[in-house]
Amino acid sequence: MVIALEVKNVSKSYGGVFALQNTSVKFNSGTVTAIVGDNGAGKSTLLKILCGAVLPDAGEIQVKGEKFEFRNPYEARQAGIETVHQDLALANNLNVTENMFLGREKVFKILPFNFLSKKVMEAEAAEVIASLSVNVPSMRKPVELLSGGQRQAIAIARATTWGNQVVLMDEPTAALGVTETLRVEELIQKLRKSELAVVIVTHNLSQVFRVSDNVVVMRQGKVTALRKTSETTGDELIGLITGLKS
Repeated sequence: MVIALEVKNVSKSYGGVFALQNTSVKFNSGTVTAIVGDNGAGKSTLLKILCGAVLPDAGEIQVKGEKFEFRNPYEARQAGIETVHQDLALANNLNVTENMFLGREKVFKILPFNFLSKKVMEAEAAEVIASLSVNVPSMRKPVELLSGGQRQAIAIARATTWGNQVVLMDEPTAALGVTETLRVEELIQKLRKSELAVVIVTHNLSQVFRVSDNVVVMRQGKVTALRKTSETTGDELIGLITGLKS
């Protein structure tokens, strides 16, 4: 297994409260890893550090063996890490293509002026959408008019377009119905096959067993257990999350 992302002894405190304490964990390419834990366990803080939104107080992050110090989300994206946030971070008034290339628009120059390469971007966005088997009525439709599952799929497709090492997902199906959840889970499986390391923060243990290869359990700012999904049970995970098992 190739280690795509590694966290070594990362700590983060807010005042006298430790959100993370000497956290170490590895994420392999071509695998889906679920991070589980109760509220306040440190899951969100770890995800924010990995995507460059929060600076750690100590520790080290490596992508494919290379050390990085992410000072902002842009630097994390440059290292090949993309994030699908719980709020999706989509611009509702923009269409599918515009959201896919938001902040990374392609342009062409005529004399001193730059113009958007709209046809090129639309063709590339449509290709990615098609490769993930996402059902979108039109690339030119504002995302605010799409269903929750379609919006989630666009956010995932955008992450796949730009993330060449790791895709982080924060509660990827929290607000979706059963059918849309299954479609998003199918996308997650496709990401695994593309040899990306996929990291999912979720409270949904049923989803953990449906899509993940490994489970990282966090409690009180620490990684307390690492299990292969096929070798654990829901009861064991609940015990590890609550501290009733060690």
